[in-house]
Amino acid sequence: MSLKERLQAEIAAAGPIDVAAFMTRCLHDPEHGYYATRPALGARGDFITAPLISQMFGELIGLWLVETWRGLGAPRRFVLTEAGPGDGTLIADVLRAARLEPAFGSAAQPWLIEPSAPLRDLQAKRLTDATPRWAASLAELPDDAPLLLVANELLDCLPVRQFQRRSHGWAERVVGLDDQGELAFGLAPVALADGPDAAVGTVIERSPAQEAFAAELAGRLVAQGGAALIVDYGRAEPGPGDTLQALAGHKKVCPLMSPGEADLTAHADFPAVLAAARAAGASAALLTQGAFLGRLGIEARAAALQRARPDRAQVIARQLERLIAPDQMGELFKAAAIWSGTAPPAFEDAA
Repeated sequence: MSLKERLQAEIAAAGPIDVAAFMTRCLHDPEHGYYATRPALGARGDFITAPLISQMFGELIGLWLVETWRGLGAPRRFVLTEAGPGDGTLIADVLRAARLEPAFGSAAQPWLIEPSAPLRDLQAKRLTDATPRWAASLAELPDDAPLLLVANELLDCLPVRQFQRRSHGWAERVVGLDDQGELAFGLAPVALADGPDAAVGTVIERSPAQEAFAAELAGRLVAQGGAALIVDYGRAEPGPGDTLQALAGHKKVCPLMSPGEADLTAHADFPAVLAAARAAGASAALLTQGAFLGRLGIEARAAALQRARPDRAQVIARQLERLIAPDQMGELFKAAAIWSGTAPPAFEDAA
C-alpha cells in the first residue's frame, strides 16, 4: 500500500488527523516518508537551498562561526553542529572557509543532526575528511562543551497546526476523506482561547514543534554557552495566512495529491521561535537574509570571486542577486541568532 492508501484506511477507521500529524507522516513515515526514502535536492531535484545556489553562503557562515567562536574566548573544544544538513554542502563550505583559522578546526567536534538515512549517506560521501558524528535530535549532542549550531531551512520542515475562523469561533483544519474517499481538508471544532480577532475564513498557523526546538536549543546554549544561527523563510511579525505547500520538481503541487512523494513545508514562525528562546533564558534577534549576508560582506566576497574568475562574473552576479535581492531570497528569508552571553557578529544591534 502507498502512504496515501494507508492514510485513507487509517482515517476511515479512526477519523481525521490534524495538519501537523499529516506533515509528519508525509515527511518521516519510515516506509514511504519523503525524507526517509526519497529526498531530492538541487537543480535536478524538488527544491534548491541557499548553499546549493552559491559557495558564498556557506563560506560567510563559516567565517561567522569562526568570529563567534573567538567571541566565546576561542574554547579548545566545542560542538560544531548543523541541524538538517541536507546533502552536506553547507557544512562542507563552512569547514573549508574555517581553514583560515586552524585552531577553530582543531577545536571543533562536528556533529550533524539528521534522522534521514538517505541524507546521512550523502553527507558521509561529501564529508569524508571531516569525520562527523550523527545525532537524531538535539538531545543526543554532547553537553559538556560550548555549542555552535547552524540550521538552514529546518524550521519550515517542522509540522504546523492550522486553525480557521468561523462565524462562531475557531476550528482546526484537519485532513479527512471526501464523499469519494479521497483525502480532503476539513474543519474540526476546537477550543482556541487565545485566537486573534479575525474575519471569517482567516487561517492562522501554530507550530509547537518549532517552539519546542527553539526552547530546547536555547536551554542548551544557556547551560553550555554558545550561539546558533537559524536561516529560513517565514514571517518576522505575527500574522495570518495558510503557508502549507508541497514542492515536486521545483513546482507547487497539491499537498494531498501524493503524500510522501513531495517536500511538504510551512513558513517559519520567527516571532514564536524567538519568544520561546527568550523564555528559556537566551538572547535572540532577527535580520533578513539580505541584511545578514550584507553585514558579513557578501558583496565584497562576490567582487573578489569575479576578479578571480572573470569568466563566471555574470553567474556570480546572478547568485548574489538570488541570495540578497528583496524580490528573491533577501526579504522572505530571515536569519535568527540565539545565544548566551555576548551577541554574535551581525546581531550586535539587532536584539
